Parts: sequence; structure tokens; C-alpha cells
Amino acid sequence: MPLGAAALTTAGSVWYVPALADLRAGADRPESRRIAAAACVTGWAGAGALAVLLLIAEAWWTPVAAAAAGTVVATALRLHATARRRREAREMAHHWSHLGQVPSPTGPSHSRNVVATVLICGLAAAVAVGALHALSGRADDPRRLTAAAPAAVMGVFLTAAAGYAHATRPATAGVREGRRR
Repeated sequence: MPLGAAALTTAGSVWYVPALADLRAGADRPESRRIAAAACVTGWAGAGALAVLLLIAEAWWTPVAAAAAGTVVATALRLHATARRRREAREMAHHWSHLGQVPSPTGPSHSRNVVATVLICGLAAAVAVGALHALSGRADDPRRLTAAAPAAVMGVFLTAAAGYAHATRPATAGVREGRRR
């Protein structure tokens, strides 16, 4: 389990390295983006702390408490960033309205939010299936089923998310030009 948590944390660099760049940019980024970046870094730091505590802690509640604390702080920061982003969008719309212009919408599209929600639900379902299977304690089940069942559940959710993303993708306006050689 500690090795899996460490591997997951390492793979999370896809998210926390750009978030660190946003934090380092300081005032060059909107406040909501910096707060969201802090939430991302906090969440992944919690996962890293969990990996370390799984190795060294003797009591089970220590890693659980660290994971819960990291999750609560990251969630609170993310909610604050969302509220701040809404305020910034209202302020921007107000300024554009004085100019007589209507800006193009910014931020993630509805389909992106739906795909993210489906993936998060799939991850939660996969964890629940894995935990229930592991806790069932049936001696006749091979250990590979403990890993296969959550993977199958996550595969179903990934397929659903990919299908939704493909179905809601905007149609291209024209034919792409071939690459020049």
C-alpha cells in the first residue's frame, strides 16, 4: 500500500508541478487560480504524507488522520477558489458591460465538468469496490480479483467519460489542411 501511494503521488506531478508554477508566478496569475493551485499542491502533499506515514506509522489512525486533514484543507481551498473565480467573472462581466462588449466565456466547459465528475465518481466507486472485496475476507477468491474488480469498475467509468466527451465535442468548421512538407 505505501508503494502504491508513493507511485500515485509521483504520477500526480502532472497536476502539482503546473500548480507550483502558478504559485511561483504570483501576481501574474488571478487570485482564484493561485488559490486553486494551493489546493492542488495541498492535496498532493497530503498524498505524499500519506505514503510516508504508511511506511513509518505504527497506528492505523495516523495515516488516516493525515489523509483526512489534507483532504479537508484542499477541499476548503478549492471551494474558496471556486467562489473567488465566480466573483472575478462577475467583476469582469461588469467591466465589459461598461465598454459595451460581451466577452467570450472563459473557464472550463460544461462537458469538461461532466467528464471530471464521472471520473471522480468512477474512482470513488472503484475504491469502494476494492475495499468491499478486500474486507469480504473470502479465502476462495484469488488476490487478482481484488485488483481486477476496481479496475473493471474504473474502466466502465473511463469509457463513459470518453463517450460523453466524444459525443459533446464541437464539430470542426472546416477540413484541416494537410501538413506541409
